[in-house]
Amino acid sequence: MLLPFLRLTLAASLLISTTALAAEAPNWTLQVDPLTTALGYVHLQVERALTPRWSVYAGPHMRLYDNVFSAERQPFSGHGVEVGVRRFVTGAAPKGTWLQVRGVAAHLMAGDEVDFGGYVSGLGGYTHIFDSGLVLSGGAGAQYVNYTIGSYGARGFFPALHTTFGYAF
Repeated sequence: MLLPFLRLTLAASLLISTTALAAEAPNWTLQVDPLTTALGYVHLQVERALTPRWSVYAGPHMRLYDNVFSAERQPFSGHGVEVGVRRFVTGAAPKGTWLQVRGVAAHLMAGDEVDFGGYVSGLGGYTHIFDSGLVLSGGAGAQYVNYTIGSYGARGFFPALHTTFGYAF
């Protein structure tokens, strides 16, 4: 009588633990932003959920080439870091509806001239993680940009967009 009960208990325990593992959400994402890449700014974001409501991300930031949508030549480069904090208002980090603050700091170079630049943004958006691990995310907001060197770059208030795809793990 005890042996069937132990077998049933073991089977139920395995089923519950397997279900819990399958239902556990990923805590990390790796994302790239195709829109900023088209604008000449390459970002790679490594995000980590800290709690069900908060995540942070960081990654390299590079201004490598001119905006593909503009005929105006802007021969300068920038290398730095992007960091962000997201507060999830629905879902559980790193997926759901979020509010975000992000910033970029970069070392700018144009010929022999060097300077520092960057921007800060506030955005709202949504991240969806498919069962396959594919991540799609989008958002909009406002930003202040001071990313100038010589007569190149931009300074002032601009719309901010967030468009990424990647993988969750």
